[in-house]
Amino acid sequence: MLKKTRLFTPGPTPLLPAAMAAMAQSEVHHRTAEFRATYKQVLEDLHYFYGTKNDVLMFTSSGTGAMEAAVSNLFSAGDSVLVATAGKFGERWVEIARAFGLSVDTVEAPYGEPVPVDAVRAKLAVREYSGLLFQASETSTCVAHDVQGFAAAAQEHGALSIVDAITGLGVMPLDIDGWGLDVVIGGSQKSLAIPPGLAFASVSAAALERSQKATLPRYYFSYAKEKKAADKGDASWTPSTALILALAQALKFVKELGRENLIANAATLAAATRAAIVAMGLSLFAKSSYSNAATAVCPPDGMDSRVIIKAMRERFGIILANGQGSMEGKLFRLAHLGYYDYPELVGALAALELVLTDSGHKVKLGAGVRAAQVVVSETK
Repeated sequence: MLKKTRLFTPGPTPLLPAAMAAMAQSEVHHRTAEFRATYKQVLEDLHYFYGTKNDVLMFTSSGTGAMEAAVSNLFSAGDSVLVATAGKFGERWVEIARAFGLSVDTVEAPYGEPVPVDAVRAKLAVREYSGLLFQASETSTCVAHDVQGFAAAAQEHGALSIVDAITGLGVMPLDIDGWGLDVVIGGSQKSLAIPPGLAFASVSAAALERSQKATLPRYYFSYAKEKKAADKGDASWTPSTALILALAQALKFVKELGRENLIANAATLAAATRAAIVAMGLSLFAKSSYSNAATAVCPPDGMDSRVIIKAMRERFGIILANGQGSMEGKLFRLAHLGYYDYPELVGALAALELVLTDSGHKVKLGAGVRAAQVVVSETK
């Protein structure tokens, strides 16, 4: 049987064909008028993707680089920050902040649950914090947070709101300007459907003002340097020309499709997947507040999720993501963000039914697919 490799991981995600073609034409110099015109257009189009009038800065790095940039640009040694954490990426915020000498407090939720807004608000009232750091979509558990509620709580207590939206952008509504989000971080390998290597940050006027006073060291990841260069349609350092050419095509695709339709696509695929998983007799790892970026699924009782992941890859070429850290072997994740469509999802669900049956978890073939069909048929 013919077998194609298909990514169903929450990053990297399947690549947009037009973006791949653009990368093949990347023999250009980054300090030419031609490339600067592309770079300037990309920065303008990022405003549409984000839905903000704030500056959007771009770094050649992974998303974690932009997370580090937020910490190093906005705080001084000894500043107190609050991290809302409900998974491995919330824990990454804690590790980065501590690495830069900040005083870090946390408000936590068990894996599979969101951090309640009331808990964040109560913690912010205890002492003065310079910033609130959190995830829009906690990729490790596939739980979404109440971004609007967190932003309001931060504003009430004078803290900057800094959100890792690397898997939140393009899958959920984020009213950056209306909600007063100060820094919103994104990455290229998620909803934008190009390879890893670019990171973005929308930065409010308040955050830029704070960055001028903050004293933590920064060099490559400098908001001031990047904004100065961006205002001239340039990059501070040597950018990834191939990825930026790909990004230009990805952003063109998003504008033609419509940002709201990109979000709706992920939401529909996620809802269809959740219905299918339940119909297969499996449990969702997230207890509530499901992310549209990906769905985390518990394997049948007594089965290691690696059995399912291995079988899906070896038999059908479908690449799923395992759990991270202590969740490894306890769940598998199937993504919906970016360049996925309904027929791809149906194929993956049908393959999963066969793998589950062969692994001893009997599924009425077609049950999950039918449940997904019902959701899609009822979607306006």
